Amino acid sequence: MQTQVKRAGPPLTAKRRNGMAAMKRQWPLYLLMLAPMTFFIVFKYIPMAGVVVAFKDYNIFKGIWASEWVGLDVFKEIFAMPQFYKALRNTLMLNVFSLLTFPIPIILAIMLNELRINWYKRVSQTLLYLPHFISWVIVGGMVIQLLATNTGSVNEFVKSLGGQPIPFLEDTVMWIVTYTGAGVWHYAGWGTILYLAALTGINKELYEAAEVDGATRLRKIWHITLPGIKPTIVVLFIIQIGHMADISFEQPYALQNGYVMDVAQVISTYVYTVGIQSAQFSLAAAVGLFQSAIGLILLLTAELISRKINNQGIF
Repeated sequence: MQTQVKRAGPPLTAKRRNGMAAMKRQWPLYLLMLAPMTFFIVFKYIPMAGVVVAFKDYNIFKGIWASEWVGLDVFKEIFAMPQFYKALRNTLMLNVFSLLTFPIPIILAIMLNELRINWYKRVSQTLLYLPHFISWVIVGGMVIQLLATNTGSVNEFVKSLGGQPIPFLEDTVMWIVTYTGAGVWHYAGWGTILYLAALTGINKELYEAAEVDGATRLRKIWHITLPGIKPTIVVLFIIQIGHMADISFEQPYALQNGYVMDVAQVISTYVYTVGIQSAQFSLAAAVGLFQSAIGLILLLTAELISRKINNQGIF
């Protein structure tokens, strides 16, 4: 009688053994990762199947899969609309102005890092962070209360001094300035948090050595602080470039009005007005897909340029 020899499985490599040992040691961290992974799978990846709506004559009663397939007809309809190009132009224009304010959080973070009075530093940080947690609906109401031409507090003060009211929300140029300024006030504090976190990773001995060599505070900022947070600056800049074709819905919708729609109508509000309110869901999906494609191209382009110039990037 022949005995069958049971073959053993392939031997574990050192890399696999180390990986399994690390998972056993750090299993609570892997368990905590399940929640964000589940969130992204359910709310980010699974909805990607709905992209096919952009290629169908979507009927809400038939559903996504039973609706008639129309190919690129929806995209042809979009590219034939003059309003779409105006919305795309406004989106890029407003994002370019927002990009010009990119250094502001860096400057604020360095200024806070240089403060030596702890209580003043904590109060300043709180005042900078607070606007990020205020809804754009509230921010829009505050802007209107302050800057409205006839009833705003600022223009009331200007008129009390004998001046003429300033059309902050009615003139196109002034509206762009107001929009950009409100965005800086709302978002700068959050960017400052990221750069302050990066500043904590700089070796303090570098500052001590520079001080021994007689370097001034500005010299230390230029030769130590800025190079120390350069990787963070590059990553955040690339991400912002990738969002050039994307823009939030809340900010322009909260601040726009009938006087400035030529510059205030952006892609997100255009999708809401034409796609959602008019129940043209295929059109809304097609615009969103086009917007995502342009954002991906810009992101990869910025990544390539950054790697060519600085040898640093996201990937």
